[in-house]
Amino acid sequence: MKLRHIALGLAALGAATAGHGFAELSRFELREYQLPLLEPGTLGGRGPFRILHISDLHMIPRQRKKIEWVRALDRLDPDLVINTGDNLSDLRGVPAVLEALGPLLDRPGAFVFGTNDYWAPRPVNPLKYLTDTKRAPSYVDLPWQGMRAAFIEHGWHDATHKRLEFKASGLRLALAGVDDPHHDLDRYDEVAGAPNEAADLSIGLAHAPYRRVLSAFEADGYDLALAGHTHGGQICLPGGRALVTNSDIDRQRASGLHRYGKMWMEVSNGLGTSKYAPLRFFCRPSASLIEVTERSS
Repeated sequence: MKLRHIALGLAALGAATAGHGFAELSRFELREYQLPLLEPGTLGGRGPFRILHISDLHMIPRQRKKIEWVRALDRLDPDLVINTGDNLSDLRGVPAVLEALGPLLDRPGAFVFGTNDYWAPRPVNPLKYLTDTKRAPSYVDLPWQGMRAAFIEHGWHDATHKRLEFKASGLRLALAGVDDPHHDLDRYDEVAGAPNEAADLSIGLAHAPYRRVLSAFEADGYDLALAGHTHGGQICLPGGRALVTNSDIDRQRASGLHRYGKMWMEVSNGLGTSKYAPLRFFCRPSASLIEVTERSS
């Protein structure tokens, strides 16, 4: 009887824990940061330059709460929207992605993809995740080409292995991006070199925060790098302390805004998870708003 009571107690605890982890999936948060990166006078008396960073939607059909929450981010009036990939988690996910991004697609934007844009997820062993073991892709194709075409038709820039220069809200931007480093798709040599010195702000983009790419952006003189992929650890200890990063970045910088040498780096918690691992612990889904201001004179 005693063993039976222990077993029932453990089962109840497991069910309660799983229930909490599942409930966290829709407790979306906005993380806000301020970065004084611009030369004095750049903004001409205007307010800060607002960058909205979205990553890891991992969209499947009928995720109405996520769709509506992401659409509402347009009220923040961002000057630039950055999407660092892993938008999909289902073959039928593209319409939901486009509905969620909706009005944000009409704002200046740029994107890079992750491998979960290209290939469908597959069932995972959670123990492998907790040991930070890299899992091979399914190589089941997702309809990413149509999603990419829609992004571009709305005016967003594909930064994958490209150096981009354009203006947004009067600021001269220099961006460069690489394909997903997590599965060695990055080819930094195609974008290597310092950003245009005439740019007011330079940003490096990658889906996954791997040190070889971050170090290359930092060495070339970029002001800021943006990435996602880690889900902030997804299964964390209280206080958001990540157990794993699913990359080679240190656990202390698995999410949030941090220095990386002379450069700033922001890693998004992301807004979704694989449909085969729908749990989050002490690591709520989030988007990021980075207000870039002028340095003090």
